Amino acid sequence: MSKGKVLRMAMSKGMVVAPFIFDGGQALFVEKVGFSAAYMTGFGTAAKYGLPDVGLLTLTEMADNVRILANSADIPIIADADTGYGNYSNVMRTVQEYERAGAGALHLEDQVWPKRCGHMAGKEVIPAEEMAGKVRACAAVRDAKDKDFIINARTDVFAGMGLDEAIRRCNLYLKAGADLAFIDGIKTRADIEKAVKAVKGPLSVNLMDAITGMKTELIPIPELKKMGVGRVSIPVASIMVAHKALLSFFQALKASPTGILAGQTQWASSFEEYTDFVGLKEYRAMENEYLPCERVESKYKGQKKIVG
Repeated sequence: MSKGKVLRMAMSKGMVVAPFIFDGGQALFVEKVGFSAAYMTGFGTAAKYGLPDVGLLTLTEMADNVRILANSADIPIIADADTGYGNYSNVMRTVQEYERAGAGALHLEDQVWPKRCGHMAGKEVIPAEEMAGKVRACAAVRDAKDKDFIINARTDVFAGMGLDEAIRRCNLYLKAGADLAFIDGIKTRADIEKAVKAVKGPLSVNLMDAITGMKTELIPIPELKKMGVGRVSIPVASIMVAHKALLSFFQALKASPTGILAGQTQWASSFEEYTDFVGLKEYRAMENEYLPCERVESKYKGQKKIVG
């Protein structure tokens, strides 16, 4: 079963919540705590390279990260595809590469390339009809390869042109073949309620966590579900959590008069907790099963042998 079909089945049962992730370990975290999908963030993928989210990454770099995330967990990955990295023909290749990489969905936005993170100032958008053509190109590839692959069409016009234009664009993109519509930077509960009623298809919402200081009103997820929202992402917060934790750790390490943090276990999981998390016990059990006994005993001499 394709990841697109898995995601469609989850959406058919109600609203899907997909936290932002940008590496394979985070994909495992999201899966193991029980979320049904995860969202590959372009903001976070750029952060992996030490870069801001202003259109500096290429299709190759983004598709490579899709492949890592999709192979790290069994839940479907909704992947940021920015503007599709060019015109309609570039968009068609983007869909092909994301499908091959194992994504269950992508999101495509109507910004001018190079784009920028939706919550940064200075965004520009392309004409609605041009974006509709890019969505049709996406849909043509989807329909030829995997009809369950999901297209989430995003508009960035809210900040500059208002909610009515954002709703008009959402409906245009849905008519062109998108499965979901997404208004980036939408602000209030009233805005979301109006959009859910006016958009002729499932609406995506980014629930901007208050700790990140972003723009969208913080609304409890059960209330968004009751409103009829189709998909919610929890963006940015995981990136900021990782940033603060690692920055604090390295600052403390540098400031320590001994150069180490002996006994300060509050900074980290234990080695065993981490290796259990990434499945080391399962790999050890497979070694016991498939390697000759003398190889296993030699490799782990002095260590307790794990029985599968």
